[in-house]
Amino acid sequence: MDVFVYGTLTEPERVAEVLGSYVYVGPATLFGLHLVEGQYPTLAPGGETAGRLLRTEELDALDEYEGVGAGLYLRVAIPLDAPDGHPEKAAVYVGDPDRLDADAAWPGEDDGDGLGFADRVDRYLEREEVRVRLTP
Repeated sequence: MDVFVYGTLTEPERVAEVLGSYVYVGPATLFGLHLVEGQYPTLAPGGETAGRLLRTEELDALDEYEGVGAGLYLRVAIPLDAPDGHPEKAAVYVGDPDRLDADAAWPGEDDGDGLGFADRVDRYLEREEVRVRLTP
């Protein structure tokens, strides 16, 4: 699986502590979401984020590192613009700004619709052209 990384996982030393097998595919850009700093970096609607594309089959280890089970981050699938031979989608971890003390708002947060963070992210991703592009 290809994973777009934008924070600590762009550092090979950190990735080696988390994963036994991986390769960096190359630099990439995430369009439609921008970097927001908090307790840990996360993403918010709009803009773009520079990062790297990481390939690994150890998604369980990444989920553990990102705190998916604890509700800190969600793993979502984003369309991947890359040459033939690459997957059609890349995984991206999006952190809950409330849990990470980050200044980010997702559509639907204040309109009283009762949607949780995961539902707001899913709705945004369905409506917007969010994508990852491998940089040539």
